[in-house]
Amino acid sequence: MTRSVLIALVVVLAAGVGVLAWQLHEERKPADGVEISIGDHGVSIEKK
Repeated sequence: MTRSVLIALVVVLAAGVGVLAWQLHEERKPADGVEISIGDHGVSIEKK
């Protein structure tokens, strides 16, 4: 392998790790907005 191919491979792998880290961050982030629940005690609306 040439040096430029190895550098390209490292860049692609680093970008993949960055995308996976961003997806994990977004998944664990608390949701923004409004939560609406309908239960035995009626309708409940909470702002998040």
